[in-house]
Amino acid sequence: MLKVGDKAPEFKLPTTGNHEITLADALAKHKALVFLFYVLDFTGG
Repeated sequence: MLKVGDKAPEFKLPTTGNHEITLADALAKHKALVFLFYVLDFTGG
């Protein structure tokens, strides 16, 4: 589990243009990032 101040592990995410972006690629383009993971979006109920 990550704690405040820990670096996020490297990962890939799909983009809306059917490409993939890695954390390293995103950090190379931007100084700071916020990723929001909304897990309830595709669940029932």
